[in-house]
Amino acid sequence: MGGPSTTDEVGDFLSRLFADGDLIPLGRLQSYLGPLIARRRTPKIQKQYAAIGGGSPIRRWSEYQAAEMCKILDKTCPETAPHKPYVSFRYAAPLTEEMYARLLEDGFGNGKGGRAVAFTQYPQYSCSTTGSSLNELWKWRNRMEGKRSADTPAPEGSITWSVIDRWPTHPGLVEAFAQNIKAKLATYPPEKQKDVVLLFSAHSLPMSVVNRGDTYPAEVAATVYAVMQRLKFSNQYRLCWQSQVGPSAWLGAQTSDTVEGYVKKGQTDLILIPIAFTSDHIETLFEIDQEVIPEAHSPGVKRAESLNGSPVFIKALADIAEQHLKSGEACSRQLGLRCQACTSERCLESKKFFLSEQLRLNGEALVT
Repeated sequence: MGGPSTTDEVGDFLSRLFADGDLIPLGRLQSYLGPLIARRRTPKIQKQYAAIGGGSPIRRWSEYQAAEMCKILDKTCPETAPHKPYVSFRYAAPLTEEMYARLLEDGFGNGKGGRAVAFTQYPQYSCSTTGSSLNELWKWRNRMEGKRSADTPAPEGSITWSVIDRWPTHPGLVEAFAQNIKAKLATYPPEKQKDVVLLFSAHSLPMSVVNRGDTYPAEVAATVYAVMQRLKFSNQYRLCWQSQVGPSAWLGAQTSDTVEGYVKKGQTDLILIPIAFTSDHIETLFEIDQEVIPEAHSPGVKRAESLNGSPVFIKALADIAEQHLKSGEACSRQLGLRCQACTSERCLESKKFFLSEQLRLNGEALVT
């Protein structure tokens, strides 16, 4: 998804975000309502980014995480070294098309071939996030290297793609979250620590997406359960959802309502854990830190640190990438299964393309 690095970029960021029907489905009026909502929200969101330092830190953290991951990979996976990181976002710079242009400029594709791995930084898959990003990558791959269907040969010397499309219960991810939770629990008096409630907060989804069969809620829940297993279920816990936009129904219970409700009931020691985010951005630095926590009016309501530069997390990224490279797989088996009520032809063709890359990874030719 990304985030604007400056307040001047907020308008363009929101315009792209609300134009994406995979993320915020507005039906036939998407092209009209999207820009209208973006324009109306821009001044408010600019103030929020100004309040967290003038822009999102997500690009800085993403580039740092990717660079450090590749340093580890060069040592642990020398047979595919050197590994070069490229960061791209769905709605903010560097955009997918900018990343793809850099790949071509750096000697990939254009008759020279090369291998690229699309490594989503959403641990839990959703059609509205990873799915939308893969659709965008597929679109720009067709525009910049030649359009082809999944059952026709790839242009000679084009980039071979594979995808790491989900990793919700990877042990390294789980360990990184567990360490941050333990560190925050240690800030409470010893006699209170076992009674602190852990609130795992993830970005919500419109119920229209959930009811279509999106796997995101289940995969987020899987991460939460794995983390609690690692903590030996030391504390009571709940999963809640944040960042709803507009009047339509979204997945709940809402994070803000959850915190308010528990505090009113006398449960004033709470730790919020951003379980679906791999670095800080506006949802943690503003929504949780400057809205949810202050409005709780309880010093016992705190937030666990985001993963950011955690060495454990970065090592997990390297392990995931290494396992993927050595597996020879184009993507997970799950990627090929569409949501039960999916009717998107773009989604279908994108999935077919990434699945078809398996033949190229196997060194096989398509028979036409």
